Amino acid sequence: MPVSCGLCEKRAMLKRPKTGGALCKECFFKVFEEEVHQTITSASLFKRGETVAIAASGGKDSTVLAHLMKLLNERHNYGLTLFLLSVDEGITGYRDDSLETVKRNQQQYELPLKVVSYKELYGWTMDEIVRQIGLKNNCTFCGVFRRQALDRGAMMLRVDKIVTGHNADDVAETVIMNVLRGDIARLQRCTAIVTGTEGAIPRCKPFKYTYEKEIVMYAYFKKLDYFSTECIYSPNAYRGHARTYLKDLESIRSTSIIDIIHSGECMSVSVKKDVKMPTQGTCDRCGYISSNELCKACVLLEGLNKGLPKLGIGKPHKARMALGLANTTNTSTTSGSQRKEGCRSCSCRGRQNAVVNDSPECKKDNGLSSLSKGDGDPTSTDSSMKKEVGSKSSTVGVGGDSVAACSCNGGVQKEPCADTVGAKGQSVLCGKDDENTPCACKKGKRQVGTRTTGDSRAMLDLDF
Repeated sequence: MPVSCGLCEKRAMLKRPKTGGALCKECFFKVFEEEVHQTITSASLFKRGETVAIAASGGKDSTVLAHLMKLLNERHNYGLTLFLLSVDEGITGYRDDSLETVKRNQQQYELPLKVVSYKELYGWTMDEIVRQIGLKNNCTFCGVFRRQALDRGAMMLRVDKIVTGHNADDVAETVIMNVLRGDIARLQRCTAIVTGTEGAIPRCKPFKYTYEKEIVMYAYFKKLDYFSTECIYSPNAYRGHARTYLKDLESIRSTSIIDIIHSGECMSVSVKKDVKMPTQGTCDRCGYISSNELCKACVLLEGLNKGLPKLGIGKPHKARMALGLANTTNTSTTSGSQRKEGCRSCSCRGRQNAVVNDSPECKKDNGLSSLSKGDGDPTSTDSSMKKEVGSKSSTVGVGGDSVAACSCNGGVQKEPCADTVGAKGQSVLCGKDDENTPCACKKGKRQVGTRTTGDSRAMLDLDF
């Protein structure tokens, strides 16, 4: 027996995932558009006369967003000037095709379009980055660069705000990810409907409470022109695990998505006041907002340009040390050696992804170092190069370029790097014969292929 629409007597065409109510197409359009309008007005997202950039990727979310922003702006007289803003990440077979959809939307909605690319902003495309970093952690680069690219494009257009197509599913996934990572700072702002009010161009999410399934239904019944292919680099993304978990919850209870969003809002409010939060500043290099000396985009670019693609991946303090942004003088007797002020290298030149201090005062290899092929393998693991020798720490170069440990004790060894001398064609590090000198070794002894760590004086590992 046909089911009737819950708002009129017509035949129902769909069952709303959000509420479970049966609706006909016309009533669904009306309810869907009214809910988005209520979200915009209740949160006071816009003011009359503002210029707004619509982040357009050609996908279902951004296409429906562009359609609704133009429709509601005219219907309710928001008084907004609208632009389409797209980012070309440089992904062959994906972004080039989706941009064609955006260009068709430009003609359909009669809105100006601005396209910014990773290549012109950063000198790299995502295809080139993936060739360097591989298929793991590539979404970190794309996410960081994309956020900044949107802001830079918005600045070119001189807009007041940016609207994005982040829907309720996206917000709930982000809450789950931040809970799993224990990231209080991001948990506080991930549920906000407006972000970036502290310094960057504010970003608004009109679809914060709109289910992804309903956006797909709206696009389908409205016959909107959108691009539905998934990014070829996204299957390995960490977000995919949170998405799978969320879909399982939604299949059990449809309100799980909204419940998680409300839970995230409550958790962000109830965070203890004594929890230290990052202080927002600006990047010393590009001027973009950042809580560190260099923003994440500059750190990632530094790694790419120096042949260290994993520099900005993982723990941030390692990247800070590698870039010489922190004078990490540790006075603890159990935490290893004290770094000399300004020293940038704490790892052997020959080691993979090593960062070496090239300052004039850093002593270099005297050209006598040479190792066997096996010992010079930069992919060798630390466990194969470490051996306990009493309580002293000696270091041997790997790869034959240089041996270097810059984990020198500033109070004992005056130079930032230990001297490198050849002993029968083999590389050894020589420093003072003192137990307090972490880089010291017995001069002239055969120690090829060993890297020892005495007690707790292990060298800092900068293999990101």
